Amino acid sequence: MMNRSFKDGLNLASKLTFRRTWNAVKIISSYLVSKYVHKPIHWGMPVSIAFEPTTSCNLRCPECPSGLRSFTRATGMLEPEFFRKQIDELAGDLIYLTFYFQGEPYLNKHFLEMVAYASSKGIYTATSTNAHFLNDETAKKTVESGMDRLVISIDGTSQEVYQQYRVGGNLQKVLDGARNVIRWKKELRSKTPYIIFQFLVVRHNEHQVEEVKQMAKEFGADEVALKTAQIYDYEKGSDLIPVNEKYSRYKKSDNCSYSIKSKLLNHCWKMWHSCVVTWDGHIVPCCFDKDAKYKMGDLKKNTFREVWNNERYNRFRASVLRSRSEIDMCRNCTEGTRLWA
Repeated sequence: MMNRSFKDGLNLASKLTFRRTWNAVKIISSYLVSKYVHKPIHWGMPVSIAFEPTTSCNLRCPECPSGLRSFTRATGMLEPEFFRKQIDELAGDLIYLTFYFQGEPYLNKHFLEMVAYASSKGIYTATSTNAHFLNDETAKKTVESGMDRLVISIDGTSQEVYQQYRVGGNLQKVLDGARNVIRWKKELRSKTPYIIFQFLVVRHNEHQVEEVKQMAKEFGADEVALKTAQIYDYEKGSDLIPVNEKYSRYKKSDNCSYSIKSKLLNHCWKMWHSCVVTWDGHIVPCCFDKDAKYKMGDLKKNTFREVWNNERYNRFRASVLRSRSEIDMCRNCTEGTRLWA
């Protein structure tokens, strides 16, 4: 039997066209040249992008600005007409689209309509959900939308443990929602979405890692993804940091303070190949800019290409190449070193 993740990889590869492949080559080349000369050189359009369906959420998770209602920016919903306009400009070069930034995507009533539109353009589509809204009808529409990847947050195998992080959440609803999608996937004989049970490993649930793997197997999910938690004030420690350091982004020093395991290098692949579009049309550099502090431009005033190549964006890329430690959101980031670090 073909490995499930391999099948997902083949599905992603099927989205490639000559134009998208050539664009990816240009992006990778310009990134490598920029690292070598320490100056921002940028060819091509984004290979991957994230659109924020909404900043609203039904849960109150700690360490989440949406859950804590701690945003300084406004709360709202991504408009389908605006979304279609952006996709029409990007579709020729774009390979991967994530419908997620902050908030719960399924709270936007037009969410699956937008997924279907992107899918119709041959773009790989993915989202992450707390799965509280996957009733029978919505689960069927999810499969019919053409969504390629569905990440379901399951941060505990019992209600008692689950609710410690997913405050206000109901694990049974999550499991019922997952079961609905998996059933409709079989009934409609669909190969997608590729279903991932995502487990955010924190101190109170780290003992359930093997249990969630068994749960995913029993349900028929395609994969379990273990995710480390981002802690905003990590230096003095946190009750959320796992005891087992392999599940943590942070390491404990001899003086009992904490630091990020990864070395903060002066380059970041994300600044070249991707970006995030907020619900109200602003481009921000990456998913670590949760409060949209570093706005690169407004897509309601300029085209995507104009913002992607503007002076402000290139100045920001230059600052990343010069000293990432001077940028607030980069100091608690483990993402920038993943590609050719």
